[in-house]
Amino acid sequence: MTIALKRNNEVLKTQVTEDAGDFNFDKLTPGKYLITAIAIGYNSKSVNAEVTGSIAIDLGQITVSSQVNNLKEVAITSDRPIIKQEVDRISYDIQADPESKVLTVLDMMRKVPLLSLDGDDNIKLKGSGNYKILINGKPSSMVARSPKDVLKSMPASSIQKIEVITTPPSKYDSEGLAGIINIITTKKIDNGYNGSLSVRGSGPVGGPGLGGYGTLKQNKFGMTFYGGSGIYNQPQTESISSRITTGDAPTSLLNSGIRKAKNRNQYGGAELSYEIDTLNLLTAEFNPNSGYYHSESDQPYSLTGNNHAVNYQLLSDSRYDWSGLGATLNYQRGFKNNKERLLTFSYKYNRGKEPQENSNVFINRMNFAGPDFQQHNASESKEQTIQADYVHPVKKLNIEGGIKGILRDNNSNFEYSSLHEATGRYELDPSRTNKFNNDQDIVGVYNSYSLNLKDWGFKAGVRAEGTFTKADFISSESSVNTDYFNVIPTFSVNRKFKNMSSLNFGYTQRIERPGIYTLNPFVDRSQPNFESSGNPDLEAVLSNNFELNYSRFKKGSINIGLSYNYANNTVQQVSVYNEQTQVTYTTFQNVGKNKRVTTNMNLNYPLTSKWNISMSGNIGYTKLEGTINGVLAQNDGFTGYGYANTSYKFEQHWRASATFNYGAPNVLLQGSSGSYTYVSFSGSKELIKDKLTLSAGINNPFSKYRYYESFTEGPNFRQQSSTQNYNRSFFGSLNWRFGKLKDAIKKAQRSISNDDVKGGGKSGS
Repeated sequence: MTIALKRNNEVLKTQVTEDAGDFNFDKLTPGKYLITAIAIGYNSKSVNAEVTGSIAIDLGQITVSSQVNNLKEVAITSDRPIIKQEVDRISYDIQADPESKVLTVLDMMRKVPLLSLDGDDNIKLKGSGNYKILINGKPSSMVARSPKDVLKSMPASSIQKIEVITTPPSKYDSEGLAGIINIITTKKIDNGYNGSLSVRGSGPVGGPGLGGYGTLKQNKFGMTFYGGSGIYNQPQTESISSRITTGDAPTSLLNSGIRKAKNRNQYGGAELSYEIDTLNLLTAEFNPNSGYYHSESDQPYSLTGNNHAVNYQLLSDSRYDWSGLGATLNYQRGFKNNKERLLTFSYKYNRGKEPQENSNVFINRMNFAGPDFQQHNASESKEQTIQADYVHPVKKLNIEGGIKGILRDNNSNFEYSSLHEATGRYELDPSRTNKFNNDQDIVGVYNSYSLNLKDWGFKAGVRAEGTFTKADFISSESSVNTDYFNVIPTFSVNRKFKNMSSLNFGYTQRIERPGIYTLNPFVDRSQPNFESSGNPDLEAVLSNNFELNYSRFKKGSINIGLSYNYANNTVQQVSVYNEQTQVTYTTFQNVGKNKRVTTNMNLNYPLTSKWNISMSGNIGYTKLEGTINGVLAQNDGFTGYGYANTSYKFEQHWRASATFNYGAPNVLLQGSSGSYTYVSFSGSKELIKDKLTLSAGINNPFSKYRYYESFTEGPNFRQQSSTQNYNRSFFGSLNWRFGKLKDAIKKAQRSISNDDVKGGGKSGS
């Protein structure tokens, strides 16, 4: 029999009675309580109890009667644990956090252990930008380029949980030096229907957004879907950059201008499931997405040196568009003798397009002869994946194995056209125009074992991957071919102790293959005196990662961790200044040697039944070195972040919350970025309990702007930038949940997850 201790209609504690029916709750604060006895096949019985001091209260014998009618449902409602530590990952239950009805997915990432945002809202995992983001365990083109742009327009109410996989098992592709971030969308796929709609708006920065999810199941057919659209406006702000060079012809460059931008995203996904019978299951997924980023800037430049001055004013108009579609088909076969034994065949198709347009006009010229020009870059990626997975449990041992093939085709067609003064037309410049194809084929096999004992859990496996890459520059009739083979081990162990505490240790190697964004040789010349491009000669990077974590879950949770990773030949963003052209050229090169030690902590604790606090943060030491044009560059320093949140639940379903966030400067090979702070206050009111919630809040009320600062230096130059961003903003949202669910529906337990390519939103750190 289960005994529930309630106060103010909230379950505080539950306990299973001993054989004789005895139970005991100790260390209770004075007040009135309700004791409810629950057992299957019996009517529940409640008795009142009042605690006035330290004197024990004997409730005597509580008698329950048998039920005459069939019992339809017995449920004990209590707060779900928000954070869960598993043998190889930490998961954050978004739906268990009341602020999921208020914030966006990007906002919620500030609260997830091991994750943080820098001053420009770039996502960091343990302070690193080298990771992989998955949606429902699979890659998605909507977060491939710049995850922050999509996640800031996605309501957190459409997300079930976020997993931070620190020691990815061998069934995952081996990419992501720091680990994997897996965003799992809400999928309450039960009999009946269920859904949620969220309307959100913010200003002066941000804009309107709409998102939601839905579930429908009828007999053997089930469907879940999610989607939304959001606009993110960035009103006019200032940006300042400067560069000082030394050598035989020292110069000084100053730029102080204004800019504004608008970003829009449309995203969606649907999963269809058909249970042929108890042993055969078909599932399919579709994930379309699209969006654009449009910016305008007005930037005066002043370049002085050697008694010579150059001045001009650059009017720039840039637009990036993207669209993508992912489709997956899975067939899962079970076996009569053991229903946990599974064989799965999967096929996945991904396609993404990303055209870019830049238009640059120069006015107020003085000693500047550069022509007005336009740039166009049409990049496209296609990917096909075939995979087979087999799961074979033997008592407490679970054996997995599989084989996988990936065929990728990336191409880019970039053009540079300059204004011809005589004709007034833009003419193509063949010397700055090229077509680029990059084909990458990967074959991988894996075998892993997991063993769960009473107090111990083990996972170990190995993955072998062969990579075959061919890059062709069609216009210049040149090519680059690179083939390599990797064997990736992984091991993790979990030791459970009393009071729901555990200790985890993990080791794995990770690989980072360069993606189209770092390979693309398209030269961005949208700013004179500064050029940037990818590098088609980049090689894969291999790192070694060690993780040690302690967690305890009892009236709250605490996680404490220590990690160490090192890698050679890492991809670093490199800048070189050319004295003859007076241009700073930025690209990516395999020049880095990284060593990083990081400690992290996360605490989530209910001070009372209504008042909760949570804190997280990390402190890390990073050491980088690499050779740039024959000169050794070194940099090291401490990095870290801190996060604190407190929330209070008032009567009549009101809730208030306050958040503080601090990020220390990030260490780069040739410089660093600046620190930042973030403060937020929000409140919500359930207009209809568990159905309709109204929320509002303010971000950073104490300062209108924040400045994202960074500096880069080399042997003969030092350049700095300070970008002004709107800091203060107001937001409001309305979230509506609807529907009713009954019986659960099956879904494929194995599917395709291509997490082997360096995605967007990453730095070389």
